[in-house]
Amino acid sequence: MAETVLLCVLAYLLGSIPSGLIVGKVFYKKDIRQFGSGNLGGTNTFRTLGVKAGIAVTLADILKGTLAASLPVLIGGTDLHPLIPGMIAVIGHMYPIFAGFRGGKAVATSGGVLLFYVPIMFLVILTVFLLSLFLTKYVSLSSMIAGVAAVMYALFVEQDVPLIVIVIILATFVFYRHRANIKRIINKTEPKIKWL
Repeated sequence: MAETVLLCVLAYLLGSIPSGLIVGKVFYKKDIRQFGSGNLGGTNTFRTLGVKAGIAVTLADILKGTLAASLPVLIGGTDLHPLIPGMIAVIGHMYPIFAGFRGGKAVATSGGVLLFYVPIMFLVILTVFLLSLFLTKYVSLSSMIAGVAAVMYALFVEQDVPLIVIVIILATFVFYRHRANIKRIINKTEPKIKWL
């Protein structure tokens, strides 16, 4: 029991590491929460600090989910399903204790959890995201479409009950965190990315 609690706390703290804040302050002397959307995720990092910083933050956020999901295997001493600490890390990413509980939108870290648990599913969802992004130029809409695709894949391909439950929760997180974006998409005020 104690090992399980410790593992869950560790997963939350891992998810709470504010990659965007660290990269911005250490390498660019900027707090990205004061620019753009004010979000600590990869998208705002791309827009505020550029491509290199955006890629670095996105990869770091993905790896937080991957590492958190792997904790039961790495630490041992618990029967906790790896998707549980993965989900807790996503909560930490959204509401990080190290950044005033103002975090990202759950997308990259959720992807990292899937990367550990079902790598092929991660690749499928990543492909859906990139295809949607190419067609729509909306990062937010593409993230939500990827969330729906993840639920469909879990339901009809994997048919793994814990995976289905957690993926539905993670997709709900993604939609909830994008509620302002949904309004802007409806009002046609949501910014689009610019392809080189």
